[in-house]
Amino acid sequence: MRISTQRRKDIISFIRGLNLDQKYQQEFTNEKLKNLLFINQALTHSSANSEINYEKLEFLGDAVLRLIASDFIKNKYPYMQVGERSKLRSHLVSDQWLEEVGKKIDIQNVLIIGRKALRDQSAKATIQAEATEALIGALYESLNILDPIKTWLTPFWDKTSQEILADPHRKNYKSALQELIQSKGLSIPIYKTNEIDKKHDNPKRFFCTVYIQNRPIAEGWGKSMKQAEKDAASKALTYLDNNSIDN
Repeated sequence: MRISTQRRKDIISFIRGLNLDQKYQQEFTNEKLKNLLFINQALTHSSANSEINYEKLEFLGDAVLRLIASDFIKNKYPYMQVGERSKLRSHLVSDQWLEEVGKKIDIQNVLIIGRKALRDQSAKATIQAEATEALIGALYESLNILDPIKTWLTPFWDKTSQEILADPHRKNYKSALQELIQSKGLSIPIYKTNEIDKKHDNPKRFFCTVYIQNRPIAEGWGKSMKQAEKDAASKALTYLDNNSIDN
C-alpha cells in the first residue's frame, strides 16, 4: 500500500501529538515506512479500502488493550479483589472509553473514511472507538513492546478509574438499580424510551422513563437509548435513597 508524502507528514505529526516517549517516536519517520504503513492502516476504514483497513489491527489492539489494562489495575490497585478488577477493566477497555480517547487525540482528523460512511453520523462514535483500538494494535506491531503504549494510556486510565471508583455504583446504574429492587422483593425496572430528535450528536436525542411497580420513578436523556436508560437508572437510584416504594 502506497501513501503520499503529505500523508506521511500527517501521520508523523499525529504520532508526535500522542506524546510517546521520544525514543519511540523515532520509530515513526520517513525512514521507517513499514511502521507508517501500520499506522496508516489503523487509520483507514473499510469503506475507503476493502482490503487494507483497520479491522485486523483492531483485533490485535483489543488483546493488547486488555492485557495492559489488566497490568495497570494490578499495579495501581494491588489490593483490589479480582471481581472488582474485572468490573473496573470493563470500563477501561470499553467502546465509550476508546471513543473518548479518540476524541482527545483528534483521531477524526487523520481517519480515511469512504463517502458513504462519512455521511453516516450514527457510525461516527463507533468508527472513532474502533480506529483508536486499531491504533493501539498498530503501535504494538511497530514497536513490539507494551511499555510505551501503557505509559501513553495511563493518564487516561488514571482519570477514568478515579471517576469509576468514586461512584458507589461503579457507573453500572442499571445493574445496581435491578439488584436494589430485587433485594426489596419488587418486580424488575421497566424502561420506556422514545426518540425525540434525529440528530445523532444531540445529548437529548432519546428520552427514557423508568418504571418500578408500574410507577414512573425517574427520567433520563442520552445520545443513545443505552445512555438515556443509564441516566434514568442513575436518577432512580438517587430517588430511592430518599424514598421508599411499596409492593
